Amino acid sequence: MVARHETHPGNAAAAGPAEFRAAVESMRRASLRPEVFCEEMPAPQRIAPWSSALSADVTVDEEDLGTGRLILLHDPAGNDAWDGTFRCVAYARADIDPELGADPMLAAVGWSWLVEALDAHGAGHHAASGTVTCVTTESFGGMADEAGTAQVEIRASWTPDVDEAGGLDMTAHVEAWGELMCTAVGLPPVPEGVTAIPSRRGQRGT
Repeated sequence: MVARHETHPGNAAAAGPAEFRAAVESMRRASLRPEVFCEEMPAPQRIAPWSSALSADVTVDEEDLGTGRLILLHDPAGNDAWDGTFRCVAYARADIDPELGADPMLAAVGWSWLVEALDAHGAGHHAASGTVTCVTTESFGGMADEAGTAQVEIRASWTPDVDEAGGLDMTAHVEAWGELMCTAVGLPPVPEGVTAIPSRRGQRGT
């Protein structure tokens, strides 16, 4: 898995505060399930002075079941809205069973997937916020024979906790994001005591 940081035009691509470079490096140490194909993507350049981004697809038997993005933002001057100098912004979308999509509790359950994944991986954080959107589609008339579809979209952001020196280890946050996507598409949890295989660039399927 590879991550990179994007900067405002004119800034050297390899530049950046030491704590940001260390956080980006820690993103590369995350272990994701083999169903997760993860790679770098261009990060937004106007939200914060420094940013790094990952994108991922969840693929089973050569079928893409879900997708997601994770962006790490850093402002050395701090940001009152973040309550910190770092901010994680995550997105996950998954195809789900139409019956599940009609469940009025799905939005609350979808948010719990994120919170539980962060807690399970020990990804200390605060000031979390976000939305969960459920979309169902049914066909009528000449398209009535087509099966209904449903998707769930989770958009969230949180401020990762830093250590006493202001450093940030992003490994657990990346792994929690990976688990969120896998839970959303309905993959069973990895059994206790079994370690997930690190994701590789170009890897598809299991």
